Amino acid sequence: MNQFDVNAAREFSIQVIRRLKEKGHQALWAGGCVRDQLVGRVPHDYDVATDAEPKRIREIFGHNRTLAIGESFGVITVLGGKKAGQIEVATFREDLGYTDGRRPDAVRFSSAELDAQRRDFTINGLFFDPLTNETHDFVGGRKDLHDGLVRAIGNPNERIAEDKLRMLHAVRFASTFGFQLQQNTYNAVRRHSESIHVVSAERIAMEMRKMLVHTSREQAVVMLRDVGLLSELLPELDNVAGHALRWCETMAVIRELNQCSFSTALAALLRFTALRGLAENCDPRKVLEPVASICSRWKLTNAETKDTQWLLRHERLIRFAHQLPWPKLQRVLIDPRIDQLLQLATAINFAKGDLTAGIQLAKEKLRLPKKQLNPELLVTGDDLIKSGLKPGKHFRQLLEELRDRQLMGQLTSAAEAIDFAKNFDPATIAE
Repeated sequence: MNQFDVNAAREFSIQVIRRLKEKGHQALWAGGCVRDQLVGRVPHDYDVATDAEPKRIREIFGHNRTLAIGESFGVITVLGGKKAGQIEVATFREDLGYTDGRRPDAVRFSSAELDAQRRDFTINGLFFDPLTNETHDFVGGRKDLHDGLVRAIGNPNERIAEDKLRMLHAVRFASTFGFQLQQNTYNAVRRHSESIHVVSAERIAMEMRKMLVHTSREQAVVMLRDVGLLSELLPELDNVAGHALRWCETMAVIRELNQCSFSTALAALLRFTALRGLAENCDPRKVLEPVASICSRWKLTNAETKDTQWLLRHERLIRFAHQLPWPKLQRVLIDPRIDQLLQLATAINFAKGDLTAGIQLAKEKLRLPKKQLNPELLVTGDDLIKSGLKPGKHFRQLLEELRDRQLMGQLTSAAEAIDFAKNFDPATIAE
């Protein structure tokens, strides 16, 4: 099956530019792909800007190979096949007012220079002609790339007032590129931070995913705190950000994670917040507040929510695995999220300067043969019913007890398990 290919996407974008030029139009790469290329990164997608208007773009490439989803904003999607993907071709434009703090009320088609002026940051306001290798810089983007600055184009307060999402973009670009926020832009983000709630939860979550999975997540979180966005997005962290020891430990953990999943990074960030809801005998079937509240507020996926809570419930358990009975440890080791858990637990131990005896034991046990680490069940609920037992609320407790005794070597056959089950008294099992 064919899959998207970055090189194919690049070549397709060049073909699109060449075709537009052959038809008498100006056409250039625009935005992020130009920025990434100039700093030595391989762009993952390519946007094209042109003086051809949307109807003309569709005439040139055909209605069957174009989508007009963004036509009202001057954007036409040109389809390039499975390997090349699709390219957004946007007409040079000016934006005419922003009343909702996110999108322009209307647009007016214009020139490349005016199009650059309406963009967010100078490093994203560059154009490049791949046919002549010429860079078109109307906003000083090349110098800011060289100097390592994220600077708003024009008046930073106006740029942020137009689109509040730009505040998160500013932090993400600065952290992932290892740049500084230019002072006026920094001040503008701080001034407008309380208005970040205009941005949808889905877009906030998308930006947080990108920041937290990146190895620069520590810089991103620190910058979010400094500009006032962290208190708006995660007020639950105020007691951590304001506590020197907790904050330093949290930063050390997320720094040590290196490459990790979003759920793992989020669990590391929310660890001290979660401790308030982690009573020693907390029912694992119940949601973990306030983590569940945060996940709900950001509209995270069910998998992200469950994984984050599971990691937080079990990080201490795996760090002290050498103190656990084997059945309890075994159930954690066979979970598909065990690698994420070990990564989180290792980072926490490193940050705390704790011994790793539990983690080492867990790793040793994971090397056991599959039949020993996770042997097949001696009996199932259906087997118990077939043997004449009536199902009820006690069945879950009974099956857990059977599994525990199997793992401890106290039950070795189905017959032994069924015999034990017939004489099982739930009251004899300690809560």
